[in-house]
Amino acid sequence: MEFYDVIRARRSVRAYKADPVPQDKLDRILDAVRLAPTAANRQPFTFFVIRDKATRAALKAAYGQPWFYEAPVIICACAEPGVAWKRSDGRNYADVDTTIAMDHLILAATAEGLGTCWIGAFAEEKVKKILDVPAKVKVVAMTPLGYPASGNLIRPIDDGRRKGESDIFSVDKYGAGRGGQ
Repeated sequence: MEFYDVIRARRSVRAYKADPVPQDKLDRILDAVRLAPTAANRQPFTFFVIRDKATRAALKAAYGQPWFYEAPVIICACAEPGVAWKRSDGRNYADVDTTIAMDHLILAATAEGLGTCWIGAFAEEKVKKILDVPAKVKVVAMTPLGYPASGNLIRPIDDGRRKGESDIFSVDKYGAGRGGQ
């Protein structure tokens, strides 16, 4: 799939087939994560690949939607702030770097014909306990990964739910070129 077609095709999938994710597809997806850019190349993240059915089922204590833990794979993206680059004002880039890598994962999954759904509304302490995540590490996001039950990842390119360009982009200064301002 051509890159811009991947971006247009990506959508949140909330129903998955039980079919396993082939290892070669998973390897390519994980390589996209590994190659994601990070501030000062610190790579302050760990990604858990959860295939074990009991572990996936245990995660329902942290996020209760059945379609989430019924997917054949769950990916959990974690950041380690102590490893991340910090800007001169002290801002830590662990979350930024981890979300860039997660976006690489989601787009690579789409290119492989697999579905994902970015999850941020979970009980972090429960996830940390289930996966034995150290205290110094933050759970940033999770996603199920698998074949969509509908078999169709494609959505209309402009479904009317996204802001228009003039509402998103400014030219040279804030507000210039935005929505007639």
